[in-house]
Amino acid sequence: MFGIRNKERQKRGGMVLQADTVAVEKERIANLPVGRTGASRVEEELLSARAKEDEVESWRVFKILAELVAGFDLLRNYDLAATIFGSSRCEADNTVYADAEILARKLVAAGFAVITGGANGVMQAANKGAKDAGGESVGLNITLPATQQANGYTTRSQEFHYFFTRKVMLAFASEVYIFFPGGYGTLDEFFEIMTLVQTKKVKPLPIILIGKDYWQPLLVWFESTLKERYRTIDEGDMRIYDLVETVDEAMAIIKKKVAL
Repeated sequence: MFGIRNKERQKRGGMVLQADTVAVEKERIANLPVGRTGASRVEEELLSARAKEDEVESWRVFKILAELVAGFDLLRNYDLAATIFGSSRCEADNTVYADAEILARKLVAAGFAVITGGANGVMQAANKGAKDAGGESVGLNITLPATQQANGYTTRSQEFHYFFTRKVMLAFASEVYIFFPGGYGTLDEFFEIMTLVQTKKVKPLPIILIGKDYWQPLLVWFESTLKERYRTIDEGDMRIYDLVETVDEAMAIIKKKVAL
């Protein structure tokens, strides 16, 4: 009996020691300077042990593969889908939130599954509208150091550890991409989708920006600085997206460009 208890104590002690080692490693990686550190970025960001206590470094590559496989298995269920992007900080009393919810309802009525990043704000509004309308409401959430909770309005969801695996899923998820006002994440996805269309890595598809007050200054900069001054884009690149003000205008473009 005493021998068994001693073994259990030793086992628990080993787990605590291992957890402490992982915590120290996580702290070391977080404090590494940018520059020559003796480790490549791949080692620092992907392979160094900083998540689960028993996770072997090289197996993290298989975790990445598993996220991709699971993501594609989920998305293959939807032959007609629209992805909605926008700020996670948008409150329920905001007109943008209301518009996202209304648009999702209209998309479901038109036969679309609605896909979002699965978190709060605009994403929650879109998932809520889709679910309340009786449609497919999909959330592709990301785990963050400052916890990003998945919203409660999805019919199916998947959580991702890596941003880039989630981005692959969001980039190949839909026939329509809709962007409400948002922060860095929303802009990141906007440029991602635009670049894929521009470089013909994906076929042309509707990219709709909702909210002229938010988007117009950026589009003016595209034309005056990128197109006219530096000539880094051309006139055709300015036609990759559509700018609208209302949900009804967005739906009119979708019905015109997508075979329903």
